[in-house]
Amino acid sequence: MYVPRGEPIVFQRDCEAVVIPAGDTGTIPEGAEGVLTQALGGSYTVFLQGYLFRIDGNNADAIGKEPPQPPQLPDNATDEDVEGLIWEQMATCYDPEIPVNVVDLGLIYRCDIAKDENGYRNVDIDMTLTAPGCGMGDILAHDIKVKVEMVPTVATAQVNLVFTPPWTQDRMSEAAKLQVGLM
Repeated sequence: MYVPRGEPIVFQRDCEAVVIPAGDTGTIPEGAEGVLTQALGGSYTVFLQGYLFRIDGNNADAIGKEPPQPPQLPDNATDEDVEGLIWEQMATCYDPEIPVNVVDLGLIYRCDIAKDENGYRNVDIDMTLTAPGCGMGDILAHDIKVKVEMVPTVATAQVNLVFTPPWTQDRMSEAAKLQVGLM
């Protein structure tokens, strides 16, 4: 029997969760006991009753954790500052099975930022997955959208799942390759 390493947790309230890697959603009831196996980028991976579940950061209190703080920009932020913060926000999105963020995995193919007449930004992102059949694609895309839309002055973020060109390990940063043992 597989016994994961991590921090034992007890759900302090009913909590929405996503089954990994299927992507199905459901509710974990208050009092359920599990093991926190990954806590990266403000989301959590929990092993419970033989399954892995992803808990979103806005539900961190359900497992006794603090929700992540929203990103901030200085009053005199430049377009480059905003773009940098958008990339930082995307880098807080992690594949729940791999302890590497989507930016370092090389899953972000394009990030275009357009400013409208009111000074707000609309962000259009193309991302891929390490495997086209991954059930977590929509969940990761939603996570990226929500986190990018938290950036001050961003009005909308559109995340498009694309599969051309196919993802390869060559797209990974050196740090990501080192993290997963490819270097």
